[in-house]
Formats: sequence, C-alpha cells, structure tokens
Amino acid sequence: MSKIADAFKNHKAFIPFITCGDPDLETTEKIVRAAVDNGADLVELGIPFSDPTAEGPVIQGANIRALAAGTTTDKIFDMVRRLRVDITIPMVFMTYANVVFSYGAERFIKTCADIGMDGLILPDLPFEEKGEFEPLCMAHGLDLISLIAPTSEDRIATIAREAKGFIYIVSSLGVTGVRSAITTDIGAMVDLIRANTDTPCAVGFGISTPDQARAMADRSDGAIIGSAIIKIMAEYGKEAPQKVGEYVAGIRAGMDCH
Repeated sequence: MSKIADAFKNHKAFIPFITCGDPDLETTEKIVRAAVDNGADLVELGIPFSDPTAEGPVIQGANIRALAAGTTTDKIFDMVRRLRVDITIPMVFMTYANVVFSYGAERFIKTCADIGMDGLILPDLPFEEKGEFEPLCMAHGLDLISLIAPTSEDRIATIAREAKGFIYIVSSLGVTGVRSAITTDIGAMVDLIRANTDTPCAVGFGISTPDQARAMADRSDGAIIGSAIIKIMAEYGKEAPQKVGEYVAGIRAGMDCH
C-alpha cells in the first residue's frame, strides 16, 4: 500500500517543494524539518540538474546555486537518511530522467527505496515512455508519480487509471513560477480524474498565497508550492528555515480555514 495516501487522509494535503542544496544541504535539512513541524503533509525534494526544462527562473536559479555548492545525488541520499531517523511523513524526489539515467536507473531507484523515499516525479518523462522506469519503481515499492497538464485532454483518463501515489496536476501551461491568477479549469480536470481513479490529486505550478492554496485544494485533494518557497530560500540563505516554517504555517492555516 502506498504510504503517500497517508498525506491526504485527514485533510487537504499541503506539499512544499524544496530544491536540495540551496544554499547547502545542512540548510535544506533544517528547511525540511521546519516545513514538517509547521504542517507539511508530504515533501517534494528536488535533485538539482543543470538543465531543468520544466522550471522557471526561480527554481533554475536554485538548481544552479545547489550545483555550484557541490550538491550531488549521493550527498542528497545521505541527507534523506538523516531526515528519516525521525521524519515519518511521505517524501518524494522530483528530478529529471537524465539524473536517474546517469546514476544508473536500477541503483537510483533501489537506493530511493532503501533510504525511505516514497515516490519519484520526472517532469520530462512522457507518459508513453514511463515503461523505462515504472517496472523498477514497482519492484522496489516506489510510486512513479504521473503529471497531468491542461494539454493532456484525451489522455487524462488513461493517465489517471494507471496513476500511483498521487497525481500532480499542472495548473498552467509553461514553466513553474508564481502567478497572479490561475485560469485553468481545474475542476473539470479533477472531475475527469475522479471518474477514473481513487488516487488523490494535488495542484501545482503558480500557487503562492494561502488564498490560492485554499482555492486549489478546494477543487482537488491538495496544493503544491515550490517557487514561492525557493524565493524565501534565495533571499534568506542559511536563515531560511525559520522563514520557510512561518510561510508553511501561514499556508496550512489558510488551507484549513473555511
């Protein structure tokens, strides 16, 4: 049974995204703990990559800073081992297929499972090509998370039927980043997903305020926030954990008030 479902059990899930290694892994570890202490239900950890095609300038910048600081996949694995001593909520990696290939897909996925990760998101992996990774993920008990975008249209039902863990709904066309308004008909996408699967779905790309998070969570099972958190990390550096904690607490409160 997927542990990721636990994140959606009691209320709408809040899922922060954190690029590992920006400004360093010691700070990343503290940021994850601050997010968990302040109400995160599932954490997405970004493994930095030199060409993150789905990301806007904010997260691209974080990737560049993390790589410049000497962040490696193995060092991130070690950080997760430390977090898993006492952090029990589900955690997933978000990275690019190239990172997995260059590490060795079997070794990467087995290590993810061994250190206690629950899932893997590869935004540049087309649904039609997931066969390269899904059998390995299934063999090691890792959920390969599917993304559904506004352009998925005819494929939404198919993707939903085969989805594992949770479904990542991409709210807007283009790359990640803070948006003043989200105009996609999320409700229609969610209705189609729910007609085809019980797998929970959460909305990401462009959410930054408690009101936006609540609006997206009201239409789905949760909200994912990345760029707004990365901006705090970029601004405060090693002092970011407390600020991220305060931000997460505000989002959680906003999602919980009705």
